[in-house]
Amino acid sequence: MVETTINRIIEPALQDLGFRLVRTMFSGGKKTGRNQLQIMAEPIEQRGMTVEDCEKISRHVATLLDVDDPISSAYMLEISSPGIDRPLTRIEDYDRFAGELAKITLRRMVNGRRRFSGRLSGLDETKGVVIETSFGRFVFNFEDIESARIDPSEILNVPAR
Repeated sequence: MVETTINRIIEPALQDLGFRLVRTMFSGGKKTGRNQLQIMAEPIEQRGMTVEDCEKISRHVATLLDVDDPISSAYMLEISSPGIDRPLTRIEDYDRFAGELAKITLRRMVNGRRRFSGRLSGLDETKGVVIETSFGRFVFNFEDIESARIDPSEILNVPAR
């Protein structure tokens, strides 16, 4: 997978610059004719991400990718911050954002569902991801989660869907 190769190339450099890699996503292909590499990062210190931060990361990452050349076709490089509906990509994110509303999609069905919305309760003693929903408390293995993100409806003061 191209994202794994890219992460290996850029993650140490991002850390040296004072940033944490949140997610790498390569999209596009033969059907669209437009490839895009999105790198989502955030400052290691608790502060907001600035346009200048994105520019600094873009210049540095573009140079690294030009040298190692892990993508054989042309692509657009996009650097972004996670935003208020940030993806939860690492197991430690579930403790870090405990108390927040979240949406989790599983790789397989549990109790007839793959999608769960509720309040994160962090990790339990077995490192299971805990979420309190309107229909009960659930614990998932991190490896069983396909995708997860913060639900900003509470922050934006709009009803959750």
